[in-house]
Formats: sequence, structure tokens, C-alpha cells
Amino acid sequence: MSRTTITLPAFAKINLGLRVLGQRSDGYHEIDTVLQTISLHDTITLTATNSPEIELSCDDRSLPTDADNLAHRAAKAFQARFTPNKGVRIRLEKRIPTQAGLGGGSSDAAVTLWGLAYLWRVDAKVDELLKIARGLGADVPFFVFGGAARGTGIGDNIAPLNDVPDKVLLVVKPNASISTAEAYRSLKARSLTTVDAKTILSSSELSENSDSFDSDAPGNDFEPVVFELEPEISRARVALMNAGAEAALMAGSGSAVFGIFDSEDAQKRAIQVIELESGWRVFPCSTVGRSHYRSAMGAAGETFARCFGQ
Repeated sequence: MSRTTITLPAFAKINLGLRVLGQRSDGYHEIDTVLQTISLHDTITLTATNSPEIELSCDDRSLPTDADNLAHRAAKAFQARFTPNKGVRIRLEKRIPTQAGLGGGSSDAAVTLWGLAYLWRVDAKVDELLKIARGLGADVPFFVFGGAARGTGIGDNIAPLNDVPDKVLLVVKPNASISTAEAYRSLKARSLTTVDAKTILSSSELSENSDSFDSDAPGNDFEPVVFELEPEISRARVALMNAGAEAALMAGSGSAVFGIFDSEDAQKRAIQVIELESGWRVFPCSTVGRSHYRSAMGAAGETFARCFGQ
């Protein structure tokens, strides 16, 4: 089998709940969150080259294609660790909106690691990939696993959870945008969950016997401050609920929001209402479990399974 080119999906994520427990001595914040991959995705094509150069191109000209791009940095870090004499051309097709809390850049980085492990025939251990991932950003380790997982620490301590049946979702990206740094700066003491608060894992009831998302699961601690900064994001969440969502929540630190629907018909009806809003981007999608996440990688899925010792 030729291993010169491989094309992979880089799935987005949502947070089924997010608690900010407080600020650490190093300036970072402790969080407790449940993350879930969804079918909205970028597409990454990796092509092996005969030179040690890392080249990246992207169909979104607003994004950097040098070391400021996480996929480029992931390739450089992987190359430095395993294969200093091999190079690659990376073609990134963006569909996940930026500054949305959906983890697009982090997913691109993690999938680049998996793709290069396949393309360059590297039998990396999962711990080695996680070490590289943590050096790239707090969300990147989650995308090494995919599916549902609990994230603690600064979000980079990942404990995979059992898959639950697929859920129908609608992601809305309003016109407003907010950076993660700005969202953290805006957090006030009253917005932070106490360290003694009940953990999100127990509250969200994501277990092997769970077949639904608990409507009583914790919310997102960023919502009060982000909604105050950008009322349009709050309006998008309200629009999802008014359109029939069973529940709606902001993704990460924003600015995207998502709604959970009981059927594709309900989702379609909501799209007809929400798309009337000028400038809002609407993405119908569903949750992606870990087994689907791995199988979607195609030939690279074998490398994925081997790294996990499966």
C-alpha cells in the first residue's frame, strides 16, 4: 500500500459542561469539563515529500500557514521527535469556525500527529503523542482520544468516558467573536465554581449505562461573562431553545453555541427558523463516539489502534 498521501477529518468538539475551579499560582485556571467530538470537521491532507521541509497551505487565507498554525507546529514537533529527515506538505480545508470554542486548531494539530505516525511509519506510543500534544495546547490531548472524555487540570488531563448513543445537534456561530484569553480575563470571582463543588463527571451521568445527556448536568461558567461582553451569543443560545432544542449551551469559551435535538426532523425545523438571522452560520451535525472517531481515520486507524495497544 502506498503511503505517500492521506486525507483525514479533524472533528470539532463541544463541552457538555465546563466548570472553572479557580486560578493557579502559574496563572492558568483549573477546570473540570466533559468534552465530546462532533461531526463538524476540517479536512487535512498530508503528502510525504523528499525534503525535510514542513509546508502548509490553507483555503482560509485569514489563517497563518507558518509556525503560528497549530497543525504546522504539530508536524514540526513530531518531526523533531521521530523523523528529522522527513518532510510533508499539509493541505488544510477549514470548515470549523475560528474563535468559536470548538477546538478546530487543536483538532487539526492532533490529527496531524496521527496522520504523520501513519505516513512516516512511526510506531509511537500514546504517551509520546500526548507529551507532544500537551506542548501544543490544552485542548490538543483530548483530540488524541476523541469521543467523550473528562478534562481536568488546565483541560489537558484526559480521562476517556464510555460512548453514548449519537445525539442530533445544531451548532450556531453568531457574528460575535471572543478570544479564550479575553474570556478568562473577564471571569470574576463570583463566576468561579468552588473547588468543593460536585464534579462534572458525577453530575453529567456519562457512564456505560447512560443513553442520554443529563438535563441537570452543570452549565458553562464562561456563559455569564461572555453573554455580558457579547449579548449576541446569548441571543443565539436563546434562539436554539426557542427553536425546540432540548438543551443549549455555549461551546468552550465561545462564541459558538449548540443545541441538542430529539430528532433530525426537529433539527431541520430549527434550521429553517435560525437561518433567518442575518450573518449567523448554522452547522447541522451529530456527536461522534470514539469508535467512529477511530474508524473515520481509515488506514491511519490501524496506527491509531496500535498506539493504544489494541
